[in-house]
Amino acid sequence: MKIRAKALVTVFVVTSLAYLSPATGAEVMPAEVTQGKVSYVTGGIGADAVTAFKQAAAKYPLELLFAQKAIPNDVYLAGVKVIVRQSGKVVLDAESGGPFLLANLPSGNYQIEATSEGVTRQQAVEVRAGVHQRVVFVWDAPEAAAAAKK
Repeated sequence: MKIRAKALVTVFVVTSLAYLSPATGAEVMPAEVTQGKVSYVTGGIGADAVTAFKQAAAKYPLELLFAQKAIPNDVYLAGVKVIVRQSGKVVLDAESGGPFLLANLPSGNYQIEATSEGVTRQQAVEVRAGVHQRVVFVWDAPEAAAAAKK
């Protein structure tokens, strides 16, 4: 009887620990989306999701990160309109579900446009097989952007 009671307590403790353990990256990563020849995943809202995206980034040739200047600290952005072109042809047209967009693009030269609140940033990038690249887009603080328009 004592052995059975110990076994039940062990099962209970192990089961309880499984529920209390932190999320693995797979639980906070959204499903990958395919658009033409490009597959991508976007998100990264919340600490667990940010960690999951940072861990997954190396598996993708292109990592895009979106942020805005703010005081006292810069902030991540979501809802950024992203257009990726190759030789003038749109190969990806998406909206970020968070500050990260990880994309599997074939090797080649691309022009990336990222638009947040009507302000567009552009960056050229060369994607090469087996090489991870991180491109960071940063927008001015809303106060600075408003002052620049005056």
